[in-house]
Amino acid sequence: MPDHAPAPAGRRIALIAHDNKKRDMLEWAEYNLDLLAGHELFATATTGHLLQQQLGLPVTCFRSGPYGGDQQIGARIAEGEIDLLVFFWDPLEPHPHDPDVKALLRVAVVCNIPVACNRATADFMISSPLMGRSHQGQDPASGQAHHNQAALRVARAG
Repeated sequence: MPDHAPAPAGRRIALIAHDNKKRDMLEWAEYNLDLLAGHELFATATTGHLLQQQLGLPVTCFRSGPYGGDQQIGARIAEGEIDLLVFFWDPLEPHPHDPDVKALLRVAVVCNIPVACNRATADFMISSPLMGRSHQGQDPASGQAHHNQAALRVARAG
């Protein structure tokens, strides 16, 4: 049964943009400035500093992605300290930290947090009426993921 209790006062949102996507992130954040202002924001270094300097948003900054920032945000997701991930990554350019990018996306999916990888999805996510409801991520260490997989296999065997 879904939990429809009110969400906490604000969500904890991680914002990351690869170099070729930083303009998209700035434009998206500016368009959604009023919505973002009600949430606690986290970002990798360059993205976070751009959001602070250009838009005046308070952002907790981690290291740059290639220097461990993606891993730092992934760890926060795994600990249940990030509720949503907006990650404008560039699929057309190779990145030296591609394994970190893949690991970040993997932990977000495993922990069942919403992920937006482009402006259209980010718009749907930030404006969703579900932003006002509580959402429980998934702790893979709890065994819930294994239980969900077993239930899915049973349902498919049907």
